[in-house]
Amino acid sequence: MSGPGGGSGGGAAIRTDALTKRFGAHTAVAGLDLEVPRGAVFGFLGPNGSGKTTTIRMLLGLVSPSAGRAEVLGEPIPDALRRVLPRVGALVEGPAFYPFLSGRANLERLDTADPLAPPRTRAARVAAALERVGLSHAARKRVHAYSLGMKQRLGLAAAILLPRELLVLDEPTNGLDPQGTREVRALIRSLADDGTTVFVSSHLLAEVEQICSHAAVLRAGRLVAQAELGALREGARFRFEVRTPDAAEAAEVLRRFGVEPEPAGPGIVAGVAAHALDGGGADRPAHDGVPPPEAVVAALVAAGVRVRGFSAGAGSLEERFVELTGEGFDVAG
Repeated sequence: MSGPGGGSGGGAAIRTDALTKRFGAHTAVAGLDLEVPRGAVFGFLGPNGSGKTTTIRMLLGLVSPSAGRAEVLGEPIPDALRRVLPRVGALVEGPAFYPFLSGRANLERLDTADPLAPPRTRAARVAAALERVGLSHAARKRVHAYSLGMKQRLGLAAAILLPRELLVLDEPTNGLDPQGTREVRALIRSLADDGTTVFVSSHLLAEVEQICSHAAVLRAGRLVAQAELGALREGARFRFEVRTPDAAEAAEVLRRFGVEPEPAGPGIVAGVAAHALDGGGADRPAHDGVPPPEAVVAALVAAGVRVRGFSAGAGSLEERFVELTGEGFDVAG
């Protein structure tokens, strides 16, 4: 697949090698090895303050790394910024506009400043960008009267005035209502369908789950996971939950299966399977390191545990990210 800017479909759109940024004694990003495939919608996840925006600023040449290397669209950053940036659209840390100009006038000024933007198609491209982000009705309104969500949409419009090979979006749904969030998700999908690689930084898990093909997870400036989204889900540990008045007896049975139990509420015992078991035995058969649920139920009944409810299954993506970061994510859409 060729990207809109004519780039190759193979290789990485973004690649970093031990990328590091220090601010005095504080290390904001530590030894980051990141690889974003071309054509992907790549979710860059982490709790607030984990180093996501600092990484983006290094990728765009806004701050210099303290150590390590970065490549964007196959070119070294910051050395090749003049060649790379015209092929990249970005929305970082909220858009800034002239407040007493209209949305349309702001986009026209930005487009005029771009040496690669053809003047003859400017009006049509500005109108198309406004329509694509749902701002045609507010094109003539001055930006100081825009809501936060409308300003965020205008920033997205600015990022897509020209076809781009790579779109870098830092919290793109910030300030949007649920309808606006859905529209931005649809926009990102459509851009990816057109061949654009989209790099989305977010702390909103639902956003990433619905639009991304790949994801990386940061914790305190360090990369703790990076894979296709499905592979990250598969890494979630298998969870068992037993509803019973015989909590102590149920906990003992779960321990025999390599599941460390914990109270999960009145009359509920829950736990996650160990990553690997010893191959099982007559009363503990193993299946990919996870005891079969039917074997657990049979053992509970044989031990005289009164089972009022039972569930077993892989943990959610949210649980997986909490395992990786030790912190919760905002799962609201």
